[in-house]
Amino acid sequence: MLPLRSLSIAAVFSLGTLLQAADSPFVGRWALTIPGGGAGWLGVESKDGALSSSVLWGGGSVVPTAGTKIEGDTLFVTREQKNKEGKLAAIETITAKIEGENLKLTTSKKNAEGKDIGKPQDFAGKRIPDVPPAPDLSKVKFGAPIQLLNGKDLTGWRLLKEGVDNGWSVVDGVLQNRVVKAKDKHFGNLRTDAEFEDFNLKTEVRTQEGSNSGIYLRGIYEVQVMESFGQPLDSHHMGALYSRITPSVAAEKPIGEWQTLDITLVDRHLTVILNGKTIIDNAPVLGCTGGAMTSDEFKPGPIYLQGDHTNVDYRNMVLTPVVK
Repeated sequence: MLPLRSLSIAAVFSLGTLLQAADSPFVGRWALTIPGGGAGWLGVESKDGALSSSVLWGGGSVVPTAGTKIEGDTLFVTREQKNKEGKLAAIETITAKIEGENLKLTTSKKNAEGKDIGKPQDFAGKRIPDVPPAPDLSKVKFGAPIQLLNGKDLTGWRLLKEGVDNGWSVVDGVLQNRVVKAKDKHFGNLRTDAEFEDFNLKTEVRTQEGSNSGIYLRGIYEVQVMESFGQPLDSHHMGALYSRITPSVAAEKPIGEWQTLDITLVDRHLTVILNGKTIIDNAPVLGCTGGAMTSDEFKPGPIYLQGDHTNVDYRNMVLTPVVK
């Protein structure tokens, strides 16, 4: 390595920037409570001395940001928002400072012409501890199975939010969701009254035409339920951990057929067996998914079924909790 006196000022500055990025305390994963109280996530990485980041903002997918840099003790993350035509509509700048294991953040927006949109908003984040090694599932102890669906009515379940339309009912032993597409209709998600930590969940699901639903584990992680038979592998298709883990093989059945899901969540590791095929094998989960009730991955939560999109059917849902 050349002595510093042999390097140009620009090279020294560049080297300092690389070292700063590699050693930055901002590198890691952060659970966000975004403005309005929704669940979010920020991941900051350093590769070859360069910083990059990705973000989850309430609903939708984890997406890469447009820019990531550090100036002094402040992290700057830039997000670009585009309109339907693909043109730049707004630029959002998120600034963050570290306070112990927490982040103090502010978000502000400007339109394409550089004019402010609304007022800056403060919000908070907390560092997510590293995911532990994958558990040996053969040594995990399970308790007594719990029947979540009684095949008669919605006892033990309720809408996630009050004041929305309820498309859920039990018909001939099947829990079904029926959605009417209309401007004045806003159908709700369904959650268990009970809350759980780690567990195995077995159920059967039947997709309808265009089905787009999901099973949220502890209200935090969505295992996707979707009519995706015959489509390429994707992190948004049947059995995926939504936008985070892509199935290793396509195991969907055609529309209208009952399909089996066998899901195990232990120590922030996920296994999904779809129709007898392991499509996610004890893989680490790096954070919440879009639509999560909270970004806190260390508290019990309900099973909740996404019902605000389309029609779908469930039956024979059994949860077996892990005994710790």
